[in-house]
Amino acid sequence: MTRIKHEDYEKALSIISAAERELKFTLKQDVSDESAFNIIRNIYECFRMLGDALMVSKGLVSIDHIEQINELVSLPVQTKRPVKLVDNLRKLRNNINYRGYIPNKAEAEDAISLAHACFYPLLNKIKENFK
Repeated sequence: MTRIKHEDYEKALSIISAAERELKFTLKQDVSDESAFNIIRNIYECFRMLGDALMVSKGLVSIDHIEQINELVSLPVQTKRPVKLVDNLRKLRNNINYRGYIPNKAEAEDAISLAHACFYPLLNKIKENFK
């Protein structure tokens, strides 16, 4: 369920900036079985933040992450991989956070691939809303 608030472009831009900064940092990390946990969670969080920024810019407050990811999926943007795969990343992150799942290097590499394929096209499309 989404709650309507007021449009807050400054807050949305701040969230976007934080997501971009965090992704750049995360992509610099060495990929291993040991780092997979943090890489996957951070990449997912960066996508979630983009969805949150989009909702905040529309004056919407989400109740859960699914709404934020759905905002990204609904954007008309060309990406090298389907944006709907971000929801798989959400499920993987939930397994990591709430079920004690331990991800591996291959899963981290897939999350990195998804970030390279989708994050910046989504970021640029969202930024168009602020021009």
